[in-house]
Amino acid sequence: MHQRTVHAVTGAFGFSGKYLAARLLRAGRKVVTLTNSPDRANPFEGAVLVRPLAFDQPDALVESLRDVEVLYNTYWVRLSHPRLTHADAVRNTEVLFRAAGRAGVERIVHISIANPDEQSPLAYYRGKGYLERVLKESGLSYAVLRPAVLFGLEGVLINNLVWALRRMPVFGIFGDGSYHMQPIYVDDLAALMFDQGASRENVILHALGPEDFSYAQWLRTLCGILGRKRLLLPVPSWLGYWGSVLLGRFMGDVFVSRDELAALTADLLHVPGVAPTGTTRLSEWAKDNIARLGVRYANETARRRDRVSAY
Repeated sequence: MHQRTVHAVTGAFGFSGKYLAARLLRAGRKVVTLTNSPDRANPFEGAVLVRPLAFDQPDALVESLRDVEVLYNTYWVRLSHPRLTHADAVRNTEVLFRAAGRAGVERIVHISIANPDEQSPLAYYRGKGYLERVLKESGLSYAVLRPAVLFGLEGVLINNLVWALRRMPVFGIFGDGSYHMQPIYVDDLAALMFDQGASRENVILHALGPEDFSYAQWLRTLCGILGRKRLLLPVPSWLGYWGSVLLGRFMGDVFVSRDELAALTADLLHVPGVAPTGTTRLSEWAKDNIARLGVRYANETARRRDRVSAY
C-alpha cells in the first residue's frame, strides 16, 4: 500500500502551475510535477520533483501517480494546431483522469473555463464541457475551477494587449467592444486550487476577479495606466481578426485565434451575477507592474517550441 503524501501539479514550471507549486511548498507539501517539458528551467531548485506526463504510456502514468494524494490538473492547449488539437488535449486529459483513478488518487482539482458547453461550436469550450462531465462521472473526488481570463507577468493575453497599446497609435476594437472580461490574478487562482486540495467535497467554482469591465473599458483603463493617448477604433470583427492575423504572422505567433475572438465577442469571458472569488484588481496590479507589463511580446508559439527556457 502506497502512503499518499504527494501533491502532483501538471506543468509546475509553467504559468498557473508555478504559483500553485510555490504555495504547496510554503505549506510544507511534497510536490511533484507531471510535465512534457522536463528540461524547462526549474524555479524551485530541485524542491519539485519531475515525472513524465506520458499520455502514450498509461501504465507508466499510473505508477507516477501511485503516491499522489491530490492531482492539480492545469494541462490544456490554448492554440489548436495539426500536431496537437483541442480534441487531442481532451483525449490526453481522459487518459490522465483514468490513470488517477487506477492509481487511487484521492482528489482532482481541475482547471476548466468559464461558460463551458458540450454543445458549443467552439472546440475549446466544447472540450472543457465534456471533460467536466467525464470527471464528475469518474467517481473521484473533484473540484472544478472555471476561470475566465488569467493575468500575471508570465501571462499572454493582457501582456500582449499592453504590448500593442504601447506601440500602436490606433488600436482596433472588435465590433463595439461592449462584451466583458472578468480576469483573475494567477496567484488568486492558485490560492483557490490550494484550498480545494484540502477539501473532499465535489464542487464547481467560478474563478473570477473583482473587476468586470467591457473590453473597451479595459482598453481605456490600460491606456490611462500607460499614460498613452490611443485612438480606439471600432472595426468589424472579421476585419479586426485579419488584422490580428497579420500581426501574429509578423511576430511568428497567433495574436488571437478565431475561437478566442468568437468567445470574446460572444461575452463568454465573464459570468454576470456571480460573486468574485479573486481579490486582486487588474487595474491596480497593472499600475504596480506597468514598468514590466507589455514591454516584451509573449510569444505562445515560441514557448511551445522552446521546452527549456522559463516563461
